[in-house]
Amino acid sequence: MPYILVRHKSEDFARWKPVYDGHAATRKAAGCKGARLFRSSTNPSETIVLLEWDDLNKARQFAQSPDLRETMKRAGVVGQPDIYFLEEVEHTGA
Repeated sequence: MPYILVRHKSEDFARWKPVYDGHAATRKAAGCKGARLFRSSTNPSETIVLLEWDDLNKARQFAQSPDLRETMKRAGVVGQPDIYFLEEVEHTGA
């Protein structure tokens, strides 16, 4: 299963979250199967998003889309996000 892991900082999580939520249909149409959101316990402006995809090429296209860049800008993302493309190797119980 392919994943995208995105780590970025935003000006304000309360501003970022509704924009992220409003982009759900676009993510789904691009092949996203769901996501998990995390915030740093020491820096609340740092958000990590782990998105599950049906196809790695679709994930790459989505991550490189002008629409995503514009959405991040509108959400108040600051600086360059770190984006990693991952393939699950194994799911362990512990």
